[in-house]
Amino acid sequence: MAIERTFSIIKPDATRRNLTGAINKKIEETGLHIVAQKRLHLTTDQAQKFYEVHKERPFYNDLVTFMTSGPVVVQVLEGENAVATYRDVMGATDPANADAGTIRAEYAEGIEANSVHGSDSQDNAEIEVDFFFSDIELVG
Repeated sequence: MAIERTFSIIKPDATRRNLTGAINKKIEETGLHIVAQKRLHLTTDQAQKFYEVHKERPFYNDLVTFMTSGPVVVQVLEGENAVATYRDVMGATDPANADAGTIRAEYAEGIEANSVHGSDSQDNAEIEVDFFFSDIELVG
């Protein structure tokens, strides 16, 4: 099995409800390690650039507004098959379809306010990690 890194955001709906610790516990219970983490308030410019891939989608402006509505926690996770492992523990984007025990089934408020974001591929994980953590050297 491959040791890899993936990227996570604990979204404003979850930080507002002080769920960072509970979500981190679920992440770590899967065997993933949080190797970098920082709390920040995304600027509109950061959110627009990060979600630029969705710019033509009807939900883009609402997504940017939501992601800048409060603090987020950005993370680098590491472990065996990290991308797939984290996607499994996140659960379906729509919490109504998320399996019991997943982060979104337990904590999401809705499709947009679904508590977490995770990379959907190894290539995107590298891009997303670099977007937020290019200023530090990740060791491990």
